[in-house]
Amino acid sequence: MPADSTTTAASAQPYRPPSTKASGASPGGRHMGLALFVIATAQLMLVLDATITNIALPNIQTDLGVSDANLAWVVNSYALAFGGLLLLGGRAGDLFGRRRMFQVGIVVFIVASLLGGFAPNGALLIAARVLQGAGAALAAPSALALITTTFPEGKPRNQAMGVYAAMSGIGATAGLLLGGILTDVLDWRWVFFVNIPIGLAVLAGTRTLVEAERHPGRLDVPGAITGTGGLIALIYGITRGGEHGWTGSLTLASFVTAAVLLAAFLLLQARSRAPMMPLHLFKHRNRSGSYATMLFLGAGMFATFYFLTMYMQLILGYSPVKTGFAYLPISVGMGSAAALSSKLITHVAPRMIAGPGLLVAAAGMLWFATLEPDSSYAGHLMPAMLVTGLGLGTGFVPMTLGAVSGVQHHETGIASALLNTAQQIGGALGLAVLSTISTSAANDKLPEAAGTLYRALATKDLPLMAKAGEALTHGYTMAFIAAGAMFLTGSAITAIAINTKKQQHAEGAAPIHMG
Repeated sequence: MPADSTTTAASAQPYRPPSTKASGASPGGRHMGLALFVIATAQLMLVLDATITNIALPNIQTDLGVSDANLAWVVNSYALAFGGLLLLGGRAGDLFGRRRMFQVGIVVFIVASLLGGFAPNGALLIAARVLQGAGAALAAPSALALITTTFPEGKPRNQAMGVYAAMSGIGATAGLLLGGILTDVLDWRWVFFVNIPIGLAVLAGTRTLVEAERHPGRLDVPGAITGTGGLIALIYGITRGGEHGWTGSLTLASFVTAAVLLAAFLLLQARSRAPMMPLHLFKHRNRSGSYATMLFLGAGMFATFYFLTMYMQLILGYSPVKTGFAYLPISVGMGSAAALSSKLITHVAPRMIAGPGLLVAAAGMLWFATLEPDSSYAGHLMPAMLVTGLGLGTGFVPMTLGAVSGVQHHETGIASALLNTAQQIGGALGLAVLSTISTSAANDKLPEAAGTLYRALATKDLPLMAKAGEALTHGYTMAFIAAGAMFLTGSAITAIAINTKKQQHAEGAAPIHMG
C-alpha cells in the first residue's frame, strides 16, 4: 500500500568523473560512503512511507472517523500523487539539477509529514498524503540518478546499487513493522512524525552528493495535470461504483472525465516537443514489457498488504505491533529472492527468472485465498507470506534491468520515473479494483459487513462478530484470488514481451521500490 513499494532507473551511459570543485565533494571512500548513506536513507524513508500507514489504518479510522469507503484513500492518495507526478519529478531533475530537486523533494516530504501528523480529520490527512506523494515524486528519480554521478561505473556503483536495492526491498515490510511499533507504543500520528528527523538528517548530508549535468527543455505541466487528473478520476469512479453502483451519474461522470483527460494526456505527449512521457520510450519491446509487468505486480502487491493488515487486525485481533512483526516472512522472502535473482540475471534470461517468480507469487495468493476466520499464523499465514515474498523478490530485479535498456542520457530522469510510476499507479488501481471486489463479496454475505463488525465489537456481540468476521474474510479471499490473477497476467506478459537473452551489465540498471 501506499507505495510504494519506488521504482526508478539510472542511466547506463559511461561514467564521467564529476567535478569535485562544483560539487564540493571529494571522490574518496569516506565521501562515497556518506553519500550512499544519504541516498539509501532517503530511499528507505520514501519506500517505508508507502506502507507505514497500513498498520495504523484501523486506529486512524476510529480516531478521525474516516468512512470505510475513504479509508483506502489514505493509501491511494500517496500512491497516486507519487506515481502521477514521478514523470514530472524526473524531468525536473534533468532540467534544474538532480541534487537540487532531491533537496526540494525532501523538504516537501518533511512539511507534509508534519501536517499529516497534526491532521484533525480525514480530509486533511488525505491532503497531507497527497503532498507527501508529491515530495517523494520529486526526490525519488533524482536520488537514484545521483548514484550514477556520485559512484564510478563498476564495483563502486554495483555496491551502491546493491545497498539501494536492499533499502527498496526491506522498505515496504519495515514500514509495516515500524508502523506497528509506533502505533502501539506511541500513537498513530508518529507514523508521520518519524519522517521529520530522518528527513532532516538526509538534508544535512546532501552536500556530499555530486550534481549531474543539466539538460535544456521545459516542464510539461499540462501533461502532469491531465495525466494525474485522469488517473484520480478513474480510481474515484472505480471506488464510487463499488460503493454506490456503476450506473450512478457521478460514477459515470468520473469515467467520462477520466477518458477525456487520459486521451488529452496521450495527445499532448504525442504533440509536445518536450513531453513528460516520451511515447518513443515504449517502442523498445523489453522496456514496455517491464513497465506492463510492473503495473500488474504493483496492483497485486499493494492490495496484498492492505487486505492482510485488515484481516490480521480485524479478524484475528492482532495488535498493530504484532501485525508488523507478522510481516517478517515477506521481508525475508523478498530480500533473499532479490539477492539470488541479481546474481542469476547475468547467466539466465530475465523472463526465465521473473516469469516463474510471478507464478510463485500467484500461488501465494491462492494460499491466502483459503484463509478462514480462525486460520493460524504458523500453519497458514507465515508460509503463505514466505512463498509470496519469494515470488515478488524474484520478479523485481529483471523488471528493473529491462526498464533501463537503451535509455538515452538526456532522458535518464524520465526513464527513472516510468517504472516506479507503473508500480505506484498499478498499486492504486489494483487497490481500488480489489477493494471493490472485496467489499461487494463481503456485503453479499452480510450487508455493511465492516460497519456491522465495528458495532459488534463495541457491543461485544459475539455471534454478530463471528458472522461479520466470516463475511469480511470471504471478501478478503476474493480479493486475493483477483490479486493472483494479476500476478498471472504479469507472468504471461513477461513470457511474451521480454526476450532479452541475459543481462550483460547490471551496473546501469536501477533497483526499484519493493513496496
